[in-house]
Amino acid sequence: MEQTSDSISKLIEMENCIMRMTLGFAGVMLLLPLCIFLWIETDKEIKTQAAFQEAVSEKVDVNNIEANETSFLLDKDGNRFAQGSSGVRLYASDEEMPQFLKDVTVYSEDQNFYDHIGFDAGAIIRAVVKNLVFTHIQQGGSTITQQLARNLYLTQDKTYNRKMTELFYANELEKKLSKDEILSAYLNIIYYSNGVYGVKGASLYYFNKDLSELSKAEMAFLAAIPNNPSKYDPINNFDEAKVRQERLLDILVLEGMLDSEEAETLKAERITIQQYENTDLYPDYAVYVEYELKQLIAQKEGYKDRLNSAKKTSVKEQIYQELDQRTTEVLGSGIYIHTALDPGLQNKTVAAVRQNLPYEGVEGAAVLIDNASREIVGISGGKDYHKYNFNRAYQATRQPGSAIKPLLVYAPYIETFQPFLSQTVNADSLCIQNYCPENYGGIEYGNVSISRAFLLSLNTPAVRLMNETGVENAFKYLNAFDFDHMQPGDQTLAAASGGFTYGMSPLEMTDAFTSFIDGNYAQTHAIRMVTDTSGNVLYEWEDKQIPIWSPQTTTKMRELLNTAAVSGTGSPAYLNKPYIGVKTGTTNDWADYWTVGLTDQYTGGVWVGHDIPENMRNIETNRPAHMIWKDMMR
Repeated sequence: MEQTSDSISKLIEMENCIMRMTLGFAGVMLLLPLCIFLWIETDKEIKTQAAFQEAVSEKVDVNNIEANETSFLLDKDGNRFAQGSSGVRLYASDEEMPQFLKDVTVYSEDQNFYDHIGFDAGAIIRAVVKNLVFTHIQQGGSTITQQLARNLYLTQDKTYNRKMTELFYANELEKKLSKDEILSAYLNIIYYSNGVYGVKGASLYYFNKDLSELSKAEMAFLAAIPNNPSKYDPINNFDEAKVRQERLLDILVLEGMLDSEEAETLKAERITIQQYENTDLYPDYAVYVEYELKQLIAQKEGYKDRLNSAKKTSVKEQIYQELDQRTTEVLGSGIYIHTALDPGLQNKTVAAVRQNLPYEGVEGAAVLIDNASREIVGISGGKDYHKYNFNRAYQATRQPGSAIKPLLVYAPYIETFQPFLSQTVNADSLCIQNYCPENYGGIEYGNVSISRAFLLSLNTPAVRLMNETGVENAFKYLNAFDFDHMQPGDQTLAAASGGFTYGMSPLEMTDAFTSFIDGNYAQTHAIRMVTDTSGNVLYEWEDKQIPIWSPQTTTKMRELLNTAAVSGTGSPAYLNKPYIGVKTGTTNDWADYWTVGLTDQYTGGVWVGHDIPENMRNIETNRPAHMIWKDMMR
């Protein structure tokens, strides 16, 4: 019986063995294709990874690793009045950074910084475990090197794909830079809340101090911020930042970097925020300077020539994108933009617009140019202008009305025929090629002198004079000025009274009137030069004045403009100056009011109207454009 039982057991064991062998063979046969597939895919992945690593290596350029730096705009006396880019970004050399600041930053952000190869495997595992619990990325486990790589080359997206890519970049940085170089770059690029980047900028913004002036307590306070800039925002969450600062000081005690007595002394030190006043004192002017910088770069670096030669709209759009990017790069490189801004005159210009436009919905703009230097010294972009809003001084193009007559009608006629100003011209109604202009109110004046026609700003004499000069010839003079929005279809007799497709900006009109200073013209500018932090000149305008009007024409035009200021349509703007000359303009339906002219010192232009043209006859008797001009020029 016992023998039979043993036989049965052996038989069962044999059957099990055969079954295991059969299943094992079947398993091998089933797994073999999978193994082959995995081997092929792994080989591909290795090759792909090698190619990716090579691409990363090429992209990580350690010779061009400096962070963006804040640029500043300077007034005529060299005083800062605005920043050329958003936020505070200041670069500090490694020598400028106190060792204690470096140490406390390392213990705050990456205690194994000097031991890892760009990433900390232990920290990554801890982060993965926590993230699996929450089913989405909560904790990053990023080292200082990873944070630097992310800020230099990647996005801030919280995805596993981006995190994996970050490891490659971090490792490449470790291969190409020393630990000190990585830490220095990190401290220059990391975010410290409130638009502040880099520890030098943080020192200025929160304590109004240079790095060398910081106490150890202040350094530890700054080191607390980057871990979570929103949570440890010194302005809005001071207490949270202070708690973290004290925690960091405790860590330094545990690591033997501080003794407990010194740590307690540093904790007790009062942290006083002395926030840096990042104010744009003159936003109207500052925004125009940034616009002009783009034009200067376009001229100096060939973008303007490329745009002029480009035929396709798509090509032009691409060039504009490149120019925008280049301008952003320049503004982020820590430049100094030296301007002609006169703070006193700027304030007067802005106040003149604001105080003389109490009417709801009615806007205005004004430009003031120095006659001697031909520089823009004051700009108002609107009666309550805020930075980067629509700046009407140079962005608004409107019909000029009769303000165009000195430039398009009278000066070209005088330059062509050199008449006496007493010469008469017919001021009755007329029709030329189905164009039938009238004087204001339909009044006919018969024959009047050129001087009187100008004085009263009559339309029909202006059309007759332009017709005699020749439309094409008259526009040759106007084309000498920088009117960017003129169209081929504008060359008609209707332009004599301001009939243009788009019109002119207040800056363009004021700029053109500088030709009546002495008969010469060169485009006026706000920027004198652009320098780097060492004072080397990077860009400056090199425009040369060209003669537009002969001395005889200039003298006669100044006489006409003066007569209009003394007893003509410009008389409400009259000032007792050694010289004053004014021309006004009103468009159809009283939608635009203009006053443009010059004194012995300045040339000024004013426009008043709604952003969407609307009748303003109800305020005509208040002469808002005259009053703004008078207050600005007095």
